[in-house]
Amino acid sequence: MQDMNKRVSALGELLIKKNLIDDKTFSDYEKIVTEDWVPNNGARLIARAWVDPQFKEFLLADGKAAASSFGFGMPEHHGSLVVKENTEQIHNVICCTLCSCTAFTIIGMAPGWYKDLDYRSRLVREARTVLGEMGLVLSDQLKIRVWDTTADTRYMIMPLRPAYTEGWSEEDLIKIITKESLIGVARLEEPYTTYDSHNLMSRG
Repeated sequence: MQDMNKRVSALGELLIKKNLIDDKTFSDYEKIVTEDWVPNNGARLIARAWVDPQFKEFLLADGKAAASSFGFGMPEHHGSLVVKENTEQIHNVICCTLCSCTAFTIIGMAPGWYKDLDYRSRLVREARTVLGEMGLVLSDQLKIRVWDTTADTRYMIMPLRPAYTEGWSEEDLIKIITKESLIGVARLEEPYTTYDSHNLMSRG
């Protein structure tokens, strides 16, 4: 790690010398990551879809355009945002077997465990077991579908709206939607309310 820090520092100094970045670049980027590219963006889209059937149809048909309608941009190489809906019969979960790609401007930067080779390689082969190790125990009757990010396609999960939220405002709904539920390693309805961030997969 110390060697890596030295390499990063050396690279930063070189880029500054070549006038490719300046002293504010890192702080500006940190601000964007922590304040603009946050899971609350995805939560806002999902909450609106829960209360507005027309917007839900829009979000499921063209996630990138729906996100844009809220003012949420995506990099040009993110050609599409595909939203997969959880139901009482189907549970969806996403990964990136090649690296750690996500729709980071919509659901936030990828967590450490999402980047872990163990998660990326095992999820596509034994999803039920991996999710169980992460604290999400699913019934055998619930079908699991794994969506692997491609070069130009990003995914987001639409959690099933919990029955206990009937009558809640859109703002209150936003507060219960987590990054983990947008990735698909957690469900929001009872009894699926546990996500153990210190379990086997959470190494980052």
